[in-house]
Amino acid sequence: MASRKLFALPALIRVTIARSSRPFSVLNRPPPRYEGHVPLNAFERVTLAAGSAVMSLMNPRRGDLIAALGETTATPFFIYRLRDAMLSNPTGRRILRDRPRITSKTMSVTKLRALPENGVGRAYVSWLDREGVSPDTRNSVKYIDDEECAYVMQRYRECHDFYHALTGLPVFVEGEVALKAFEFANTLLPMTGLSVFAITRMKPAERIRFWNTYLPWAVSNGLRSKDIINVYWEEELERDVDDLRNELGIKRPPDLRDTRRSLREHKGVAREKRDMMGGLRAD
Repeated sequence: MASRKLFALPALIRVTIARSSRPFSVLNRPPPRYEGHVPLNAFERVTLAAGSAVMSLMNPRRGDLIAALGETTATPFFIYRLRDAMLSNPTGRRILRDRPRITSKTMSVTKLRALPENGVGRAYVSWLDREGVSPDTRNSVKYIDDEECAYVMQRYRECHDFYHALTGLPVFVEGEVALKAFEFANTLLPMTGLSVFAITRMKPAERIRFWNTYLPWAVSNGLRSKDIINVYWEEELERDVDDLRNELGIKRPPDLRDTRRSLREHKGVAREKRDMMGGLRAD
């Protein structure tokens, strides 16, 4: 019955259905849909997601594993939701049409350093300089089948450092986890939520600070703010960074570097006092 229905269709549709119904296996992998694309079947996708989740938790500096986790867990639902958020916004639609990329070739750090002191571009390049990173550290997307959705993931990935600059959060584990929690509340990408499990690598005092301060900040600001994927950063470089934060509805969290520095200084003073008291008792 099914075969009779198939051959009752026009020839072009029959060929399309026949091709799509072929079993997907390692030996029968469909052709890539864009440069660098690696099609995966369901088993491969689940295996890669599970493996990259475990390994990236063990070694959070493996950007390739984190990238693979992000791509394999974003499909099929979550990346389409993010793409639809862009399609429903005029600026988001322009970004999808223009397909801008954020690299050292498209965004010269020399020119960024010449921008106004409190501008978005200056805040961005100052953050890059302080943390010792560059715009060229982001992996290319390859495990998302839909070509437009692959660009959406690439755009999210390349804008990540702008989110750091906007919030002031540093790149070490405590800052990254706080930013990932913010991104999860704003984008719903599963990888950003799964990254919160990296709190197991924090010291007890850092975990307490995260639960009491940075997680509440991340959830409230991520839910309240506009979709950050729809910011056309290339057009906002000369804008006052505080003005952009206000428009998006984002409040900066307590400066994590200052907090850690103050605690170290406090511990140093306490240690000196203990040593001094120990010396007096010995006398």
